[in-house]
Amino acid sequence: MALLAILKKCSVTAKTTSGLCSKCKQCWNMRDPWLKRLRTQAPHQHSGVVPGELKSLRSIAIPPLSKIRNIGIMAHIDAGKTTTTERMLYYSGYTRAMGDVDDGDTVTDFMTQERERGITIQSAAVTFDWNGYRINLIDTPGHVDFTVEVERSLRILDGAVAVFDASAGVEAQTLTVWRQADKHYLPRICFLNKMDKAGASFSYSVESIKQKLKVKPLLLQLPIGVAKSFNGLVDLVTREKIVWMSTPGLDDGRTFARIPLTDADPPELLQEAKDARIALIEQVADLDDEFAELVLGDFSENPDGLPVEEFQSALRRVTLAQKAVPVLCGSSLKNKGVQPLLDAITMYLPAPDECHHDFLPWYGDDMCALAFKVLHDKQRGPLVFVRIYSGTMKPQSSVHNVSKNCTERMSRLLLPFADQHIEIPSLTAGNIALTVGLKQTATGDTLASSKSAAIAAARRAGRESGNKCAQSKASESLILAGIEIPEPVFFCTIEPPSLARQPDLEFALSCLQREDPSLKVKIDPDSGQTILCGMGELHIEIIHDRIKREYKLETHLGPLQISYRETILNSISETDTLDRTIGEKRHTVTVELGLQPWEEEGVITKPVIEYSERMPQQLLTDLREAIENGIDSAYLQGPLLGFPLQNVVVTLHSVTLQPGTSMTMVSACVSRCMQKALRKAEKQVLEPLMSLEITVSEQFISSVLADLARRRGTIQEIQSRQDNKVVVVSVPLAELMGYSTELRTVTSGSATFSMELANYEAMNPQDQAALLKKLKGLS
Repeated sequence: MALLAILKKCSVTAKTTSGLCSKCKQCWNMRDPWLKRLRTQAPHQHSGVVPGELKSLRSIAIPPLSKIRNIGIMAHIDAGKTTTTERMLYYSGYTRAMGDVDDGDTVTDFMTQERERGITIQSAAVTFDWNGYRINLIDTPGHVDFTVEVERSLRILDGAVAVFDASAGVEAQTLTVWRQADKHYLPRICFLNKMDKAGASFSYSVESIKQKLKVKPLLLQLPIGVAKSFNGLVDLVTREKIVWMSTPGLDDGRTFARIPLTDADPPELLQEAKDARIALIEQVADLDDEFAELVLGDFSENPDGLPVEEFQSALRRVTLAQKAVPVLCGSSLKNKGVQPLLDAITMYLPAPDECHHDFLPWYGDDMCALAFKVLHDKQRGPLVFVRIYSGTMKPQSSVHNVSKNCTERMSRLLLPFADQHIEIPSLTAGNIALTVGLKQTATGDTLASSKSAAIAAARRAGRESGNKCAQSKASESLILAGIEIPEPVFFCTIEPPSLARQPDLEFALSCLQREDPSLKVKIDPDSGQTILCGMGELHIEIIHDRIKREYKLETHLGPLQISYRETILNSISETDTLDRTIGEKRHTVTVELGLQPWEEEGVITKPVIEYSERMPQQLLTDLREAIENGIDSAYLQGPLLGFPLQNVVVTLHSVTLQPGTSMTMVSACVSRCMQKALRKAEKQVLEPLMSLEITVSEQFISSVLADLARRRGTIQEIQSRQDNKVVVVSVPLAELMGYSTELRTVTSGSATFSMELANYEAMNPQDQAALLKKLKGLS
């Protein structure tokens, strides 16, 4: 065992004494049977760092653009994202010990709430190097309530690793994050984690990826053994076995051997590897013409002789073109498979200069960056995460916020490492940085080196576009696309412990809103109460807990409410006149408009505004903004319960006004006329429907189905997944209050579920009448 400990200090692959450190040369000549076996079978490999030595971010030199990888780890909750990230940091030499989610000591889950619950709530960025590459990695949440964290992280990344639970395959939130990655055109690698878990199935997971995600999986590895017998991998590209060495006290997965496949290996393993490799070669040849020529030419008779470098280059081209996704496997918790995953990230995912961005030629060498996340630090104030797309960012410099048209001074520039940050003198394009001193910048804002640089970029965009109309659009496109924020579905009132603490609460909510764009705060116009709007029960609970811990405020939450929508079922017309004398000036305006339901498919959350042919064009040009402001104002409050409207078409027939009438009066008259029409129309309440995916064992399926029927659930399908059943069901959100507790009770804690907003659906008359009575306090 002492021999192995010495060998673990060598970071090179060794078949002879050449290239070995002095201690390993001494060991090489020792007549130890274990060493003889190792020497004849395969080289030993390590993860590039000497055990006990800890790397510092300060030691990382800024690499060339081609050596940078900006990636995110995304998955369904509890698939093993954070554990995988933890192993990456350990093997690359940036942590002394591997943290554990259950122990609450991981690097990226640093919030108190994350460590208590064992889940990721905020995306966390870490920077480390691996074999000469810099990897900027973001660990994203897997819970549906924090899907905005995933969205804003993927927006600025170049590639992603999708982690799967090998016993479950593609789960509900996996589909959601995969669609988000599709929207940003990110090349991906799939990592089938938890191969050591009971019920793990490599073939089931691959088939699940193929069927549910509608992609072509490229199997680069095969597992050796399953569940408890899982102890290694077969690399189909290099035709080697990768086996991890384990010794008492040193079972950290750092040491592994790459052993070429030979006839001495089990025949079934050899045959499976041979068939899988031939299938992989055929797949890649179908997708890449250059590789197909190579295979059909020099290596048509001997596919085993294909150069590994050519094979890897073809796999890289296919992955970057998003024609297929490489699939790897392992067990992060058992420290197997993470080093090959890191190699695959550097080998198959793109560098920043391989990603196409239309705006880059416009900025040239000037700095252009996108702010994608804001944190508040008690000492340093707001910390803004930025992705640098061009130019160089330096501290103690001014930056121009193109989105807000203001200039701010950045005091410090930091390299992110979860909640620890290293100050740096500059950072170049392709990197992710943390800035201090930007007081007004928020998520989604575009930053340039100066206002003149932004104007010059707008001119270049205009010249490229040609006509004036296109120039205007090109100038607008200098503002990099932000992120889409879904509408909140839960809300409740929040009150400070006393009236004197109201300013403190407003400050806390202001900071939290800037950090979390999915959190909305509004004031009830009737009661004056502060209303907190969020993405789910857990989201609201976390916000409440943060206010208590971080801002020392013992706030009180009112009962959780559902965000309904309202619509109309028939067409209606209305006329209204507003006549007011303000000071010595008389304002008179008459409006005639009509409302009708949206008949086409799809959901329209903003008013569809149409104008009658009777409206004079000049009058329409002068009044359009005032008219649309009035309609938008009325659209926010429906006539039944005061919830926003949906799927309503507004047609403006005529507007007449006395000369000198203010635009504010026009808006007020339009809004009042629309409200009168809404009160006369036949009205309908729409309730949010959630799509639930419940994983439950066979013995509890009947109890779960009976409970769902009581909650007005509509079963979509029931799938089989290993020994469990997966129930896909649509249930009104109002029926899901406290469902997690109820499900645990019904299934003795064995079932799990995930949910996401599906759509809004009309309530039946009985349920609508009951809801109206309840909300009006009549029941």
